[in-house]
Amino acid sequence: MKTDQLIELLARNAGAAPRAVAARRLVPAAALGFALSALLALSVFHMIPAHLFLTYVPWTKLVYCGALVVAAGWLTARLSRPAASTSQAQAANVAVVSVMAVVGALWLWFTPAEQRMVEVRGHSWLLCPWLIIALSLPALAATLWAVRGLAPTRLRRAGFAAGLLAGAAGACGYALVCTESSPTFVALWYTLGIALTGAIGAALGPRVLRW
Repeated sequence: MKTDQLIELLARNAGAAPRAVAARRLVPAAALGFALSALLALSVFHMIPAHLFLTYVPWTKLVYCGALVVAAGWLTARLSRPAASTSQAQAANVAVVSVMAVVGALWLWFTPAEQRMVEVRGHSWLLCPWLIIALSLPALAATLWAVRGLAPTRLRRAGFAAGLLAGAAGACGYALVCTESSPTFVALWYTLGIALTGAIGAALGPRVLRW
């Protein structure tokens, strides 16, 4: 059988290629990861007081982490396809982190000098990144499973992107129990926790994403 005949045979009655395959796997995985992270956070810690939702305190974290979920999800979807361009998705991730960094820097700039270290450290800077990592593990397992079912070829980069997605989802869950109020704190320690989760994903990628 000739090659063109084989291709014709395989393609016969195949129908249209399904759309948004990556999104249909990644969106439920990220949603499940967030739900499990939030449930775990709320079972260990107390929900932040309801009146804080009338202030900027939780929304700074939720908007930042939610935007990073979208950007990292886009990057993960691109890296789940062989040879797909990632430049725009990478730029989106850099933009989200950069905006938060600028907000944190401006907040610190307008803070009196004697108060700045309090704004940087808060009361939980030693724990925050590690709690985000711990709460992100369910999301990391779900996103790696979702990516594995696609067709990633850049395994370490795909693992890193999946880790960023998981870290951002876990950070959203942590935001429901975190009482830190400083945007500078969020820009530093939330970002560190998310980045470290990305590093875990990068380390696991070549092993768990191989197909």
